[in-house]
Amino acid sequence: MKYVKWIFVVLLICSLTSFVDKPVSGLKVGDVAPDFTVETTSGGQSQTLSMLKGKYVLLSFWASSDAPSRLQNVSLSNVLRENSSANVEMVSVSFDSYRSIFEETVRKDRLIAPICFVQTTGQASDIYKTYRLNRGFGNYLLNDQGVIIAKNISTAELSAYLN
Repeated sequence: MKYVKWIFVVLLICSLTSFVDKPVSGLKVGDVAPDFTVETTSGGQSQTLSMLKGKYVLLSFWASSDAPSRLQNVSLSNVLRENSSANVEMVSVSFDSYRSIFEETVRKDRLIAPICFVQTTGQASDIYKTYRLNRGFGNYLLNDQGVIIAKNISTAELSAYLN
């Protein structure tokens, strides 16, 4: 009986805090995707996200050590490979600490290498901070003007967009 009062207080506090706006991780639908520059895996050339304006872009963030993001990245890549006529370019950014691990993962997962980039600074990367990925990796579908039209899109949703 003496714990009933404390349970009531905890429940009251929990219910009151549920109305407080909580910070949402990452960017949201309707935001313009921030531009960034990465070096390509083949040849060390620089590429910017803004160079892809005029095309739809699937922007995928992942790491070799994060199984769900890696699996999602492979699935999305396969959907785009099957629909090669679609005007969607996939930009895959890995936050692996070692380039060798990244390259082995790309090889094993059969990702399309020219669209895969690695940020060996990991979570200290400017891209990681800009896209506020502190609560996990994800993906964004951008329209031809660079506006986010979908977030954390599944393979089924991507297929629907392509058809």
